[in-house]
Amino acid sequence: MSVVAGPGMSEDARADARSVRFFVQAGLVAAVHLVGLAVLLTAEYGPFAITLAVLTWIFVNCFLLVVLQRPGVCAAIAVTLIVILIALSRFKFGILQLTLTFLDFLIIDRDTFSFLLSVFPRLQMQLILAALIAAPVLWALWRFDPFRVRRAFALTGLAASAVLISAMSLASPEQPWEPFQGVNHISSLARSGVVAVSRLASTGWIEANPPADGALRLASDAHAALSPVLPPATACDPGAKRPHIILLLDESSFDVTSAPGIKVPAGYADHFKSADGKRRTMMAESTGGPTWYTEFNVLTGLSARSFGDLKFYVTRIAAGRVTRGLPQSLQNCGYKTVSLYPTYGDFLSARAFQKGTGIDRFIDMAEMGVNEDMQPDSFYYDQALKAFAREEPSRSPVFMFVYLTANHFPWTDVYRPDLTPEGWMPPGNTAEIDEYIRRQTMTANDYREFTERLKRDYPDESFLILRFGDHQPAISQKLLEPGIDRKLLAKRLMASDRRYYSTYYAIDGINYQPRNLSSALETLDAAYIPVVLQEAAGIPLDPSFAEQKSIMLRCKGIFYACKKGSEARRFNRLLIDAGMIKGL
Repeated sequence: MSVVAGPGMSEDARADARSVRFFVQAGLVAAVHLVGLAVLLTAEYGPFAITLAVLTWIFVNCFLLVVLQRPGVCAAIAVTLIVILIALSRFKFGILQLTLTFLDFLIIDRDTFSFLLSVFPRLQMQLILAALIAAPVLWALWRFDPFRVRRAFALTGLAASAVLISAMSLASPEQPWEPFQGVNHISSLARSGVVAVSRLASTGWIEANPPADGALRLASDAHAALSPVLPPATACDPGAKRPHIILLLDESSFDVTSAPGIKVPAGYADHFKSADGKRRTMMAESTGGPTWYTEFNVLTGLSARSFGDLKFYVTRIAAGRVTRGLPQSLQNCGYKTVSLYPTYGDFLSARAFQKGTGIDRFIDMAEMGVNEDMQPDSFYYDQALKAFAREEPSRSPVFMFVYLTANHFPWTDVYRPDLTPEGWMPPGNTAEIDEYIRRQTMTANDYREFTERLKRDYPDESFLILRFGDHQPAISQKLLEPGIDRKLLAKRLMASDRRYYSTYYAIDGINYQPRNLSSALETLDAAYIPVVLQEAAGIPLDPSFAEQKSIMLRCKGIFYACKKGSEARRFNRLLIDAGMIKGL
């Protein structure tokens, strides 16, 4: 039943009708705000997060009021925006185990939308339908909303809420593990915005020394000296006979016996030894999580930690901006460069990033003909052999970067029981640890079969293989120090305690004896892997890698943390001035 002030009504009746209409309209506007606050409360936990989320709600409404001045319309748009943000955050958490952050909007690119459409092919049509529905609803609200808010008042609310959000975020900055909890989607997004803006204002995208007098000059030849500070380039003969190089990323793999009380099968440790019988340790920059940190390390020879709080997006930031890399150096020595990537190439701009570092042929999950990124190691080895055959290895050497994913979490389920090695018996740990070791045994067996196939199928070709664990599995955090307090564990992880970041790297040869292993230190940071690989293959280091080797020797295998980051900052400046890092 509606109340309409008709021409035959008395003045009092008209006043009553207007009053009823006013209260109905005010009630609807208030109801929209209550809906928005109710939505926030479903995604926020704790007084701090709830307060920050409410301030964010005020900030968004005031921002819209400055433009539109209609509180009902602004509240409706704000509710829609909040719902979309929470849905996106939960979607992202489901894939990456990380909630939405401000940088997701600061670094919006074509790859991000392409990846979303790859995962949800019907998303585009759903967005179009949502827009078609939202347009008339907002138009009706616009006509219905009788209220107006002065812009001066909205600006005051905008400024006040912004100051309070910033003060709360700086007083209690978001801890690195909080986005991995899957809650507090809006308050975390607000805090990450304060952190990102503060970071960019203070240091920019990447940590680097300020420009020195007389910027470095990059000569026309790719191997020319970067500056008088760096050693001169050594010529690389592209026609020289060189080994094919295979770089194997062994997902979540480390020697689990570094944890106390773990039982393993006989011969377990052999997988972590190089052809010379030595066991070597690689220090990763992530633990139990982002593989792409190590991907960035081994392809560019740089540290993801140089990007500070922005490092989670390191491949997206670096795509097209960091051109110095291992593949590029190998290209200059006549190598064809190939990458077998286990998921969609648009994921975190992986394709654009790797091509920027010198990868010629990027083969992702779609091109391999699968729709799941977790495949047995034997699958990726088969793909590698097919790709190797296509590259006609007799004409020029091939560099291939291969990802193995069978050891990816979770380990609470038995993955591909049909592939369990013959004679396998659980060593007697927890079911989760035994499953982890079973998959490592599968990896060792598949690797052995792969090398046998290379020997059989290519008896006249030589191969250099470097394999490494990209990071420790998440389960290591409860194994290395059993019963450790969670807050103390968090401090250890924040301080990059080497116990939680150590994996392994091993160097093997097929019909090939590594030329020079002087750089293959017993323990080294992942950023030095390109130096080790090039010297083992007998490839002369270009000036940038020669300079990095000198840092490695001075710092005894430590890169970013050496001299409290001063060596990494100086080196980043050299590459920026040389044009190998651009726009950061």
